[in-house]
Amino acid sequence: MTAVERRPAPRRRVIWLIWAIGLAVAGGLGWLISDLLVPGGGSLVATVQTLAAPPIGGPFALIDDTGKKRTDADFRGRLMLIYFGYTHCPDACPTTLQDIADALAKLGPAADQIAPIFVTIDPERDTVQYLKGYAEQFDAKFVALTGSPEQIAAAAKEYRVYYRKATNQADYLMDHSSIVYLMGRDGKFLTHFTPETTPDQMADTVRKYLR
Repeated sequence: MTAVERRPAPRRRVIWLIWAIGLAVAGGLGWLISDLLVPGGGSLVATVQTLAAPPIGGPFALIDDTGKKRTDADFRGRLMLIYFGYTHCPDACPTTLQDIADALAKLGPAADQIAPIFVTIDPERDTVQYLKGYAEQFDAKFVALTGSPEQIAAAAKEYRVYYRKATNQADYLMDHSSIVYLMGRDGKFLTHFTPETTPDQMADTVRKYLR
């Protein structure tokens, strides 16, 4: 066999290389598609979501409705259900606080493992004296927190909470996000609940983290 006749060998290697690359790409696409088909996302989706999502929650230093200084560290070892709202809110806030109270009632004695926390976004009106007894009317376990505008802003920033005055009138309303945050015993974010979440659904989710 002459040298000219042996030339097709390198060409076969190129063909096999292209074939191998094609198989690798196809396999990768198959894995990606199967990962996307996993309910809630597979390992890749979970990793991307973790990297893309900003951290929620963090340290805060506020004052409760008895005038006592409270920080996030005071609640270590307990789950926290945290809601940012204000006492003059006509609808979303009282509805959400009642939903939290109803969820706690469904958990029975196990609810002692949970600290329900109401943080005002309206410190101008929600002073210590004004807060006194507000959240407790929904459940005696509630801790109501206020502070200086700067302290409230810092806490809201940690939890990615949006709020602002809707008007400049004396009897103003506040625009704000309405999310309940479930935080772990170590203070780390676990999950959140929206206005569409029912007390039953909230209780069922919280129950997974009880001891």
